[in-house]
Amino acid sequence: MRLTLYTDYSLRVLIYLGLKGNDQLSTIQEIADSYNISKNHLMKVTYDLGQLGLIETIRGRGGGIRLKVAPKDINIGKLVRHTEEDFHIVDCFNRENPLCIISPSCQLKHVLYEALQAFLNVLDRYTLADFLHSKEELSNLLQMKLD
Repeated sequence: MRLTLYTDYSLRVLIYLGLKGNDQLSTIQEIADSYNISKNHLMKVTYDLGQLGLIETIRGRGGGIRLKVAPKDINIGKLVRHTEEDFHIVDCFNRENPLCIISPSCQLKHVLYEALQAFLNVLDRYTLADFLHSKEELSNLLQMKLD
């Protein structure tokens, strides 16, 4: 299974903002520069995270973004379910248009479905706070300035 870049970037933004804390603002450009990724890619991600109520945007001069929710309250499984378009890890998971000829009697899809559920169940056990324990090391790697 492979997560989309959209999900990856959503997690990265939340980790970055979690390292900064709720009292410090960050800019999309600052986050893009730290991860060496496109600002344009992050704009949609941050908009969506705002729509979910996970981050807040402060407009105007000196504005930026920050977490709106405590890291311990941001469930990773829930976030991944929201940011992934689908979980069609094989063709037969697409019930609208399965192309595999053996799909009606194949048992593999049941095993893969069980594995997918196990994957999501593991993610459900974690929050953003679980990824912020090595704050100093992460901030050094991202070349962040923390107050």
